[in-house]
Amino acid sequence: MLEPKAKNEMTTPEVAAKTDAAVKWCKNATNHSKTYNGKPWKYLLKPHDIIAENMTLSLLSSQFEIK
Repeated sequence: MLEPKAKNEMTTPEVAAKTDAAVKWCKNATNHSKTYNGKPWKYLLKPHDIIAENMTLSLLSSQFEIK
């Protein structure tokens, strides 16, 4: 799950609460997915100003995954 946010909103309480909920959701989705040999879910929170056409999902995941 990729979520861009305005750079100045990255540390607001609302974004922190949403991040916690998204991380829990991804963990639950991953656990459910495992029962069907599915893939894991990850939550990536990134500032909007780093978005570029040449970025790969692997690069984004390595830099912005929230665990």
